[in-house]
Amino acid sequence: MNVDVVGDVHGQFDKLVRLLSRLGYSQSRGIWRHPKRTAVFVGDLIDRGPKQLATVELVRGMVEAGAAQCILGNHEYNAIAWAMPDPMRPGRFLRDHDAPGNRPLHQGFLNEIGEGSQGHRAIIAWFMSLPLWLDFGGVRVVHACWHQASIDALKPLLGPNQSMTEESLRMSGQKGHWVQEAVSIVCKGPEIGSNDSTPPRDDYGELPQEIRLQWWHADASASAQRRRSGYCGPPVIFGHYWFAGEPAVISPKFACLDYSVASDGPLVAYRWDGESELSSAKIVWV
Repeated sequence: MNVDVVGDVHGQFDKLVRLLSRLGYSQSRGIWRHPKRTAVFVGDLIDRGPKQLATVELVRGMVEAGAAQCILGNHEYNAIAWAMPDPMRPGRFLRDHDAPGNRPLHQGFLNEIGEGSQGHRAIIAWFMSLPLWLDFGGVRVVHACWHQASIDALKPLLGPNQSMTEESLRMSGQKGHWVQEAVSIVCKGPEIGSNDSTPPRDDYGELPQEIRLQWWHADASASAQRRRSGYCGPPVIFGHYWFAGEPAVISPKFACLDYSVASDGPLVAYRWDGESELSSAKIVWV
């Protein structure tokens, strides 16, 4: 299977169209297709960008037509949790609408779709159908971190295509629940608490409470080692981490495709043709 793995899009519809065109996809009857290849999206289709609904509709159309696959990013997960009532807190939602930063980050999507509309409910249902990861045998795709212990623990709770169920989603919304931590590691990557009393504020003026760990490095910190057992397996392609500079693979085993498209960076893809080692020569971007 020849696949083109596409990094976080974040509503950058125009860049996505340019990238698909560069990869040899063309539009037929409203669907972008390639005669011999399949697109694979790493998630984070929404939030931050100017054309979020158009981006979702393009990708959803490809997926439903069999021209693409898409996994769940943390922003799709957050959108589901935003819309799902919290059974433990009547009148509240799994993702707190009043927590600092939550609404500003998601407001653009809500404005486009119309919060609570039929279209909103339909897209949330589609997000619920997206798998948390994909394993093609020779290469694996996950939004943030391939953490085998978390993946193995989650499998019995997921749907037939590794998508979240309402039950697993509710458990993931309970603070301190192991499902919350497992989903967080897969969709956001392992994190440690910040020891810096004055870390840089994020795009919404909030102080981060945790620091992302670079789990792909063999010399990861002791804290990271406690959160993972070390990766053994085929190459992993992921997004999420806001890299900068000219796109390139991290190593023959790891490639991050998130190059800060939401901050005017490139939209990046990796063309996988069955190779056992990843190569920067297979990266395409606009």
